[in-house]
Amino acid sequence: MLPDPPGPPAPRRSLLPRGRLPGANRHDGHATLTGSRVWGGVFFDLDGTLADTVELILMSYRHTMRTHLGEAPPDERWLATLGTPLRVQLMDFAQSAAEAAAMLDTYTTFQRRVHDEMVKPFPGAAEVLKGLKARGSRVAVVTSKRDEVARRTIEVCGLSADVELVVSCDHVQRGKPDPEAVHYALSALGLDESPADVLFVGDSPFDLRAGRAAGTRTAAAPWGAFARQALEAERPDYFLETLTDVLDITPA
Repeated sequence: MLPDPPGPPAPRRSLLPRGRLPGANRHDGHATLTGSRVWGGVFFDLDGTLADTVELILMSYRHTMRTHLGEAPPDERWLATLGTPLRVQLMDFAQSAAEAAAMLDTYTTFQRRVHDEMVKPFPGAAEVLKGLKARGSRVAVVTSKRDEVARRTIEVCGLSADVELVVSCDHVQRGKPDPEAVHYALSALGLDESPADVLFVGDSPFDLRAGRAAGTRTAAAPWGAFARQALEAERPDYFLETLTDVLDITPA
């Protein structure tokens, strides 16, 4: 079982050319690290970064909207704010706080029923977390999901043993893109004095903004719900092609 967390911009480097990563040499398609430094910590978003949950999220959204509004607005409207707290997303569709609360109950009840059969890790997720842990990097998940659901997702994906800390929307007052959750993780792991030695990996502009505002390095994960162009506009420090690319990146 994952432990509960304890209580509570500089110019960016240009995007890396496709397929090239700093701190690595490639021979016969494999990467070998050339530097001896490792990240003090690597923080990951969950949905769309470590866990393939987009179809589950869209099914839950459509069910909720049809239940309360009679029909579901286009998926694109929901996806545009994916990565922010669920309660914030629902307020864009509800006429009152009470209706938003009812929508939240409908959404979570439906998602709980189908969650385990629809969630799966992205390829390489377990390898990456185990590799980082073996090197001594502190591994955390920083997510806008509710704590109960986030931990269940991590468990179903088989990643619990290698995640040291989970920071969810239940632990902060302000969700991404506010950096509060990233600051929380930095403080909880004793990394707040050197945030530039931490890498934050996420698939949404909200992840990249939160990491940048907290002073971490950022890596864009283009296999989630957001278009590559939207991530490039955030000028991340690193642009990944696959999840396992994380193992090829070393601090400057």
